[in-house]
Amino acid sequence: MKPAGPLAAGDPILLIDRKQRVYLIWLQAGGVFDLRGGRVAYDDLIGQPEGIMVETSRGERLLAVRPTLADYVLAMPRGAQVIYPKDLALILLLADIYPGATVIEAGTGSGALTMALVRAVGPDGRVFSYEVREEFLRVAARNVRRYLGEAPTLVLRQHDVTTGIPDAPADRLVLDLPEPWRVLDPAIDALRPGGILLAYVPSTVQVQQAVETLRVSRAFALIETVEALMRPWHVEGQSVRPEHRMVAHTGFLITARRLAAFR
Repeated sequence: MKPAGPLAAGDPILLIDRKQRVYLIWLQAGGVFDLRGGRVAYDDLIGQPEGIMVETSRGERLLAVRPTLADYVLAMPRGAQVIYPKDLALILLLADIYPGATVIEAGTGSGALTMALVRAVGPDGRVFSYEVREEFLRVAARNVRRYLGEAPTLVLRQHDVTTGIPDAPADRLVLDLPEPWRVLDPAIDALRPGGILLAYVPSTVQVQQAVETLRVSRAFALIETVEALMRPWHVEGQSVRPEHRMVAHTGFLITARRLAAFR
């Protein structure tokens, strides 16, 4: 996605009303968007600076900005459940996704984590993302293309990683799978010594089995499990308090370092 400059045809845009309702649109010359507060002509936005306030046909004022990746992930079409932004941010740090890294992702889903990985590895890195379900892969490819445009550092494959990981070796291996322990042997072969494996799982039962499998393998050290809870706050004048709703448990993040010698 273009990070700066005037709004242009083809750009994804967020329209945000006075009640903080968010609408994700793609600007097209001559197009019109209908919403509760009236209609917005896309031509009124094209060529304007990001952050402009635009009026609908009924006089409602809307803020127009390009979506951040977090905004886009929450608003984009979904084939599978997406990983929430709070977990995406932590994954990039815990898995130490760095510019120039070769990263293998298993479980493309709707492409949320895929896009975060592509941006983190930069133009000199590579991301190989595997998904077993063709319909999920189609949704993910479309989501990536609409937000990032052409992504030459990304390879999407329909493939079951329990049968092997063809694009090895990798610096990092990120698993968003219901049974990550089934990928242990291919993961050992695919991950370079010192590389990091990260598994994202929603339940304590999955955590227990995944961690125990990693320990028994003797191929990994520094095995850790964390979760992230995010609580927004209401700040208005003297009223400063936690919001009534928060993004609590979504998943556990398991990390481990590949040993050079084991068994």
